[in-house]
Amino acid sequence: MAASSHAATVGSELPPEPGGSGGPGARADERRELLLARLVPASRLKEAVGASLASLCLGPLGGAQRLGTLVDCLVLNYRLRQGPGRGRERGAEGPLRCCGCGRFLAEPVTVPCGHTYCRRCLRRELRARCRRCRDWLLPAGGTSTAAAPLRTSVVLNRLAEKWFPGECERARAGTRLEELLAQGRFREALGAVNQALRADSSDLMLRIYRAESYVGLREYKTAIEDLNFVISKMPNWPEVYFQKGKVLQDSGFVGDALQLFLQCLALDEDFLPAKLEVEKVILCDVLSPEKLGESLKESAWNSPHIRNKPFILGSEVTASYCNLQLCPLQSLGGSDVLEPVSGGLNRAQSAHALNSTKDLAKEDGLKRVSSEPLLSGQGKGALLKRKLSFSEQDTVVCEDGRNKHKKQGESTKRDMTLACGTIPGDLIDVSDFECSLCMRLFFEPVTTPCGHTFCKGCLERCLDHAPQCPLCKESLKEYLASRKYSITELLEELIMKYLSDELFERKRIHAEETAEHSNLTKNVPMFVCTMAYPTVPCPLHVFEPRYRLMIRRSMETGTKQFGMCISDSQNGFADYGCMLQIRNVHFLPDGRSVVDTIGGKRFRVLRRGMKDGYCTADIEYLEDVKVADEEELKKLRELHNFVYNQACSWFQNLRNKFRTQILQHFGPMPDREENIQAMPNGPAWCWWLLAVLPVDPRYQLSVLSMMSLKDRLIKIQHILTYFSRDQSK
Repeated sequence: MAASSHAATVGSELPPEPGGSGGPGARADERRELLLARLVPASRLKEAVGASLASLCLGPLGGAQRLGTLVDCLVLNYRLRQGPGRGRERGAEGPLRCCGCGRFLAEPVTVPCGHTYCRRCLRRELRARCRRCRDWLLPAGGTSTAAAPLRTSVVLNRLAEKWFPGECERARAGTRLEELLAQGRFREALGAVNQALRADSSDLMLRIYRAESYVGLREYKTAIEDLNFVISKMPNWPEVYFQKGKVLQDSGFVGDALQLFLQCLALDEDFLPAKLEVEKVILCDVLSPEKLGESLKESAWNSPHIRNKPFILGSEVTASYCNLQLCPLQSLGGSDVLEPVSGGLNRAQSAHALNSTKDLAKEDGLKRVSSEPLLSGQGKGALLKRKLSFSEQDTVVCEDGRNKHKKQGESTKRDMTLACGTIPGDLIDVSDFECSLCMRLFFEPVTTPCGHTFCKGCLERCLDHAPQCPLCKESLKEYLASRKYSITELLEELIMKYLSDELFERKRIHAEETAEHSNLTKNVPMFVCTMAYPTVPCPLHVFEPRYRLMIRRSMETGTKQFGMCISDSQNGFADYGCMLQIRNVHFLPDGRSVVDTIGGKRFRVLRRGMKDGYCTADIEYLEDVKVADEEELKKLRELHNFVYNQACSWFQNLRNKFRTQILQHFGPMPDREENIQAMPNGPAWCWWLLAVLPVDPRYQLSVLSMMSLKDRLIKIQHILTYFSRDQSK
């Protein structure tokens, strides 16, 4: 009754179904998702599985997200039960190492997040997210590599060929083997692998390929031998556990396969094939209503025999899943031995698969419990010893291609590392790390989808002119639209490690250039376009390459400021202008941008210049001359109040259409200020009014250049008087 009451209790916590909204299936999906989501954070495995069983009463289990929730719970519980000391495998030691498999970085491919993987990891789609940052490996969020072809990183591949030619040749041989396996030519692939292993018996990747060849030939026992050897050398390599799990699954040992898939996910939670196998092949069948049958009956939950029964995946005892005690692979012998699943989960149980159950149990310990009674603790330990015996010793290849076991302690020519050792100094050349655009050492290197690498700043300047690769001319429209120029971390690490002095000098030069761009009095960037005024918004549509560069530099230096002047036929731009402060930049997919700015200080141009296509100037800032005499200040306040009231009257008498347009573009007119000399540029409403008045820009420029508030108010008064006369007509 305890299990039934638990299921009822969980169900009672669910929110009531809304009347009339959605069908029964949709409501059942929502309730099931809530059941599982509540249990995963605390790794409550028993409750999660129990809730899954109870939720099946609401309908068939569906939806990758809901099933994935249960898988995550199983993996988390499995990882916690392994305890500390089971770190992830770092794989090959050396300068070039894949972020995914941890082995030598053969045919390196830099993904959008900036991390680099070997082509094999991406081609086989072993994971959808980056193992380091969990970002999507492919631009479209995990779409097939067919839609996003993999391009080798030119710079990193050149370094790999120069530094490790032997490893690169081995990788090319592996690619040829993969092609044979993909074409189903298993016998031919096996012969090629055996020949390669005779030359180097310690190449673990070759043993993976040979195991795949044996699986294709249905020689599962021999495949297991190779995989056990790889596990003994690299016990934390996720892929080898997945490969071994697939072999056991094809042999009908679904319980053992599940343990191996979970071990794989415990080492790498984003190993996509293992997660799909757990979801699709095992959990969907085990937890389907057809398999459960009578398992949800109250009598089954009440039975102490069921509650205490070992972990067996047979459909007749699936209810014992709620008491599942997952254990690390190394302690399989100390836990319950798994038996093959009957029905749909029992695959390839034939003499063609493993010759015979009896022979297999004698030779490699993959024992079927269905044909033997449950073992005692001592018997289980003996069975475990037989099952793991192949992982405790090395093997060499005999003339017939089979493995011959060596005694423990004997070493092979090359151990588990591939790229071990330091790079000879004569192989490190600074020219291998130079940007092809600026011909200087890479600074913040970024790699394009076509595989070429440039300095981030150099590439952005090229994309300002055309959305294509500067070298191969391949379209980079999508790359430009994403604006995700992630630094190629591996290349940056190599530069820091081997060219630290050159990098220090490169950073010093960059700092000097940044400081030059940050100066707000010398060589200030000038946007030659329209009139701008203090405190008045000035939205800009930036599309010219020179101004794209100017805006980007203003943002990168942190000043977020540049000057705005109107054009001048003689000098290029006017003698007076206004600084603009960038508030926001909205980039469009084609590289254009809409820049939201607001006016700041006024300035006078002292000297004109040019920088990378846009105008610059040495400037001095302007401020109003303050009135100190009390009598003059009183008259100034009276003039200020009179002109302010005149401006309000003119604005209110405008047609509704014009008034609405002004309010939408410039906002409301600022309020009158008590202290008219508090701001260095005078009252804000004067500049707002000057911006909305339909006056010739040259006349507006003369008002902008005034340093006397009195003179400015008189000018504005003359303009208002002129327009008020037109309004009365």
